[in-house]
Amino acid sequence: MDKGILDSWLSLNWFAPATFAGFQWHNRLFLLAFAIIPLIFFFRWIILRAFGQKLALALPKEQIKWSPSVLLRHLPNIIIALVLALVIIALARPQKTNEKVEQWTEGIDIMLVIDISESMQIEDFKPNRLEAAKKVASDFIRGRFQDRIGIVIFSGDAYSLSPLTTDYDLLEAYLQDIDFNMIESRGTAIGSALAVATNRMRESTAKSKVLILLSDGDNTAGNINPVTAAELADAYNIKIYTIAVGKEGRVPFGKDFFGRPNYIENTLDETTLRKIAKIGHGEFFRVSDNKALEQVFALIDNYEKAEIKETRYKDTTDFYYIYLRWALVLFLFWLLLKSTFVSNVLQD
Repeated sequence: MDKGILDSWLSLNWFAPATFAGFQWHNRLFLLAFAIIPLIFFFRWIILRAFGQKLALALPKEQIKWSPSVLLRHLPNIIIALVLALVIIALARPQKTNEKVEQWTEGIDIMLVIDISESMQIEDFKPNRLEAAKKVASDFIRGRFQDRIGIVIFSGDAYSLSPLTTDYDLLEAYLQDIDFNMIESRGTAIGSALAVATNRMRESTAKSKVLILLSDGDNTAGNINPVTAAELADAYNIKIYTIAVGKEGRVPFGKDFFGRPNYIENTLDETTLRKIAKIGHGEFFRVSDNKALEQVFALIDNYEKAEIKETRYKDTTDFYYIYLRWALVLFLFWLLLKSTFVSNVLQD
């Protein structure tokens, strides 16, 4: 309802059909009393016909003419009927309720550890492995609720791109900016990446801590053994999911001088990633295309759902006083008519 209407109870908008349609009625049964109003005036008319004073007058026919002023005699009855109707509306207690829902969860801390090594440019995923990983990671972030999420990227070294945060827009912006040139050193430092992610989560007090490692290669760089790094993460109660991306055999990698795709032989040793997932009490997944990668992230998303709790608040505003004020004004007007010479004019 407009603020102008709320500020003035004299506004005729209080009687608009749209206004009544927007009300909830606390005592809806009182609205049935509207049926009594015509009965009151019907029995009053019968009583006046039967017992009211009558005065016989003889007037010439030409003096008996109808005049619009005759209708004024019904004005007191109309006003008192409106007073009764307004009182009934007030007794029914029209009100509006705004329900506010506050949702919260204890939340999960999640670190996304993404491989950006040179081999992530291989195009067995569309458009390539890294872009496919960025897309599903973005979808995963959008599906979370009040979970803190951080990002670690790695190739020959590991870099914390984002600390744990609930600013999902910022996280998506970071994801979009990831490219192969963010870390100069080449290789795949899985152990270093796990260590950096663990360091980011070691002071977390979340009920559940999850690390999702996505890589397409073996540990070939860094000075930390991946198994040792996984054991360190497990000491901080961090659950680890590992995802190995890539097809075995010939896969497209770049284009030749004529724009035709080059092919290279691709192999992936799953042993280390399986050990990491086992130590971290998580799961290992092997995916070979975009759809399989999406399904794995959807599965992890389903595994790591915290219970969402709700608190509902009801803000109720009563408007019965508006109609009581109108009833009082009309009743005073009715009394004015009954206590002045106008009453005699109206009765004659």
